[in-house]
Amino acid sequence: MTDKNKKHDAQEDYYAPGHAIKGYLRSLIVANGRATQGKVHVRDAIDVKRTMTMVGLCLLPAILFGVYNIGLQAQLAVIAGSATTELWQLMPFTWLFGGLTENSGMVAKFAFGLSLYLPIYLTALVVSLFWEIVFAKVRRQELHEGFFVTALLFTLIIPVSTPLWIVAIGITFGVIVAKEMFGGMGYNFLNPALAGYAFIFFAYPTKVMETSQFVAVDGFAGATALGQAAAGKLVFTDYSWYQAFTDPNWLNAFFGFTVGTIGETSTLALLIGGTFLIITRLADWRIVAGVMVGMIVTAGLFNLIGSEKNALFAMPWTWHLVTGGFAIAMMFMATDPVTTSYTRQGKIAYGLLIGFMTVLIRVMNLKMPEGIMLAILFANLWSPILDYLVARANMKRRMKRNGL
Repeated sequence: MTDKNKKHDAQEDYYAPGHAIKGYLRSLIVANGRATQGKVHVRDAIDVKRTMTMVGLCLLPAILFGVYNIGLQAQLAVIAGSATTELWQLMPFTWLFGGLTENSGMVAKFAFGLSLYLPIYLTALVVSLFWEIVFAKVRRQELHEGFFVTALLFTLIIPVSTPLWIVAIGITFGVIVAKEMFGGMGYNFLNPALAGYAFIFFAYPTKVMETSQFVAVDGFAGATALGQAAAGKLVFTDYSWYQAFTDPNWLNAFFGFTVGTIGETSTLALLIGGTFLIITRLADWRIVAGVMVGMIVTAGLFNLIGSEKNALFAMPWTWHLVTGGFAIAMMFMATDPVTTSYTRQGKIAYGLLIGFMTVLIRVMNLKMPEGIMLAILFANLWSPILDYLVARANMKRRMKRNGL
């Protein structure tokens, strides 16, 4: 066998699925010591693995609180007269704690939420890993760690009662259609987690839009804070924005003691994790600032216009901040470095567009009160155009300055 054939066989063996998984698991503990191949030899301490690990750690506070809150909301529903759902996921919990009652403590409530969330996350993780291995083998590429965060973000924005087969379909669509079809990690122009969510949102609306899907009990008839606002159950008449900081309902929404998905309830936890991403420069502050300014200005305009038929016209920006998935999308999805604009001015415009579209969709489409997920996907399509416009403006300014 010639040296060329030996090298070819070695490369084939390296990109085999078993080797790819083994190399990925080893890289979690031991740094990869292989020599850099190709013409470019650039090394940096912040690689894909460390970046994705950092994002996961920043999401951890919101995840831990969200898991606990799932159990808390289920307990409150049980106290109000609902019955706990007989799900197979809850069998270990029932065996250990005997069921969820009004006397269940913090550990029991956390275990209740964890019993429901773990199967969802493991399903999304395994399915996304499967497709990553398939495409890595076909393209003869390394197995990147991006699937870990994609699966994590996807499971944090869907209801806890979502059937596992829908979870598998959603993450499959996000990974294949929004990512791998365009070349894989670094080449996708849409956020895979949001694309997967958008697919199941429109394909299976009764499975992911019904309020009963957010609390794992039978007979739950409550609503999310955003749903209550859309239904006119939250009154904002003569409501100054600074009064929110003393409003018990707003404080509950800010800290996360409300009905919602695991990753969207605690705005405080999300802001803490997102701030750390900004400090470490894994997220760009320009995008976050743009989203906030765009949301505040647009909400203020709707407040000035007013409407007797649509209660969301009067919703101040403080409530837009703490309702729905605004915080997690602003801090962890809008700042995705692959699908955002690359120029500084483009990042600001990109953020402003997301903030504007979020409030516009929430207020003008009462059947779709959650708007930031679609707003980010819309902005993803515009990000190359924004960069192009910024580049053209810079070229014209330099040509004028040089008399060309």
